[in-house]
Amino acid sequence: MKKLFGGARPDHPMADPKEARRLLEELTSQEPLKALEDLAHWHESVGVAEGFRPEARIQLLFAIDESAQDSIRRAARDYLAAARPSRFQENRIWTRIHEYCRQCGRAYALSVDSVLQGARGADAAKPLLPLLVVRTLRALSQQIKWLHLRYGPMDPAVWRVLNGVYAFAEAQGLADTRVPAVYPGVTGESTPRQEFVRALMLNVSSPDSLLPSEIELAERVIGDLATSLLLVGEGGPDLTHWTDLGEAMAPLRLAKTPQRTPGLRFLGAGSALGALEALIRRIEATGQLPASVTATGGFESEAAIELMRHLLLYWSSAPPARQHPRHAVKSRLSIVHGFDAVVGALNGARALPDSDKQGAENWIVENVSAGGFGAVVPQAKSDWLKIGALLAMQPDGGNNWVVGMVRRVTKVSSQEARVGIQTLSRSPQLAQFALRGASRREPEPGVLLPAAGLGSGEASIALRTGVFVPGQTLENQRGGHSYVYMPQDLAERGDDYDIVRFREMIRDA
Repeated sequence: MKKLFGGARPDHPMADPKEARRLLEELTSQEPLKALEDLAHWHESVGVAEGFRPEARIQLLFAIDESAQDSIRRAARDYLAAARPSRFQENRIWTRIHEYCRQCGRAYALSVDSVLQGARGADAAKPLLPLLVVRTLRALSQQIKWLHLRYGPMDPAVWRVLNGVYAFAEAQGLADTRVPAVYPGVTGESTPRQEFVRALMLNVSSPDSLLPSEIELAERVIGDLATSLLLVGEGGPDLTHWTDLGEAMAPLRLAKTPQRTPGLRFLGAGSALGALEALIRRIEATGQLPASVTATGGFESEAAIELMRHLLLYWSSAPPARQHPRHAVKSRLSIVHGFDAVVGALNGARALPDSDKQGAENWIVENVSAGGFGAVVPQAKSDWLKIGALLAMQPDGGNNWVVGMVRRVTKVSSQEARVGIQTLSRSPQLAQFALRGASRREPEPGVLLPAAGLGSGEASIALRTGVFVPGQTLENQRGGHSYVYMPQDLAERGDDYDIVRFREMIRDA
């Protein structure tokens, strides 16, 4: 609502630039999550308030967004830290950052739309369009990334807006307009095309099979290679995926040529494949990680190389092949999760006791292979469902336990998810292990994981986090024999367990 006399100024608390600066300075001094909550509110308010000229509204949205950047960095660092916060705090951080990105992207997109619709005063805002479009695409892509960090569910409306904003950039001739700095104090230029293609490439990199820290690292690597990535209107040999700017869709693998439309665009890694291979060779030779990797924290060179090889696999012209053929089935499965629950399930129980069934979840198996199976989780009860979660599973009507690990998660709604599970052992054994040379005398429970892939004399053992010390030997007594386990390497690490490969030897009497 405008004032009645002399007033082009809207009736809004931030309409006065001096008052807006005061409010933003107060917000930036708050605790990060509280600041993000309030800044998201201001995006929502300013984005729809009547009376703002397009240029003034955009400048104010810029100021709000700039005020949020430090809080986002601090909160994201806590979320991705090696010492993960409690589930309550983790959920709180995720909610605040995602909601901020959602409101920021929406407010920016409304301003883009006002220019597209030729709102009064829109011509004065045209010099701001390159930065507006880049920041809009950045906010929307961050919203998508934070949905990936929770494995969905994905809102198709986000892809509709992202695709539509980039289509606007192309129509205005802005797709390759360089923006020297997206945010003050942050080096590195960008363009609308680079922002758009970064979001697309992260989505085609199978983020549903990556840990949150790996998704963050993948995004940074993609950002480093953004200038080499391809997005064009015609297909070619180096183009592996496609999208349609006129549709609410994420990019798809190019299995066959899609129907020609004005919004059809083809995507590929281009020379980024060679650059990524060269980076891997350099890390292998020197052990030195690029700044984008070290900035994420917690990544050793081997883990970073593994993530980069994952990107190469999904960016290559040949889609990743399944290691084992799958067969469609329909059966029910009772599962418990976490190291303690797996130990409890194997602790002398042939079938899941009625008392434990209340804590178990029932999943539906859709397909099986020699290496694992795919299942539907009808009701994802909590945030524990993530890549690397350790499971004990019992087929409906069976009395045997299978131990596995979640390798892929895709949430299709707020309740239902689809998961890919790697089978670790179809005949796991609970055992007690003494730690040779350890001062403590109490043995530690562990799960022997016999598997066909291990050679003679090799064994994999799941242990509670913190029990295994590199180089430490384990001992076990069972079946009238004494076993000694010499550590070889750490195979897997989860929130509450380590899986270690050992050389198994029988000690002479």
